[in-house]
Amino acid sequence: ENSEGEYSGHGGRAHRGLPEEVGTEVAIFTRTGVTRIMRYAFRLAQSRPRKLLTVVTKSNAQRHGMVMWDEIAADVAREFPDVTWDKMLVDAMTVRMTLHPASLDTIVATNLHADILSDLAGALAGSLGVAPTANIDPERRFPSMFEPIHGSAFDITGKGIANPVASFWTAAQMLEHLGEGEAAARLMAAVEQVCAEGIMTPDVGGTANTREVTQAVIRAIAEG
Repeated sequence: ENSEGEYSGHGGRAHRGLPEEVGTEVAIFTRTGVTRIMRYAFRLAQSRPRKLLTVVTKSNAQRHGMVMWDEIAADVAREFPDVTWDKMLVDAMTVRMTLHPASLDTIVATNLHADILSDLAGALAGSLGVAPTANIDPERRFPSMFEPIHGSAFDITGKGIANPVASFWTAAQMLEHLGEGEAAARLMAAVEQVCAEGIMTPDVGGTANTREVTQAVIRAIAEG
C-alpha cells in the first residue's frame, strides 16, 4: 500500500542543528486506504490456485496504525471465506521468506515493509533484475504505473549487462491489467523459454548481454 503508511511524508524537524533537535516521521493509516488494499489482496489471493494470503504487520511494536491494519484484515477476511490467510510480523517474515518460501503465495504489506520484502524476494529469486512491479489504482479511476522493481539502475547504464526480464515481466503485468491475458501469457512463455535455454545476463549466472536476451525473447514470441 504505497499512498499511506510510513511513506506518507507527514512529520518534520524542529530545533535544527541544536542538541535537542527532533525529527518526526508519522505513519498514516486510514480505514479507507487499508480496507482498499486488503480487499485487493484478498481478491488477488482468491484468483490464484492456492488461495493463500499472508498479511505482514508489526502490531506488536506499532500499536495504533498497525493494530488497525490487523483489525481491518480480519474484517475483510470474512468476505473471502475461501481464502486461507495468516499474519506475520515483518521481522519474522524475512526468516520465513528465506527458509520457507514455498509456504507463501500472496503477500500484503505497508509501503515500507513491502519495499524491503520485495527486494528480498528479488534476491531470493536470483536477482533484482527479474522482479516486476506495478502501482495500481484498484478502482481504475486513474492510470496505473508499471516499472521494473530495480528502477533505472544508473550504475550499469550503457554496459549491456542489465537484465531485461524485469521489464518483460512488468509488461506482462501491464497486459494482464489491461485485460490482455493471452498476450501476457505469450510474453511470459517466451521469457521462460529463453531462460530455460540458458540465455541469461551475468546477474543470474549467464553470459549473454541485454541485447542478446531481448532478441532471443523477440524470436521466441514470433515463433510461439
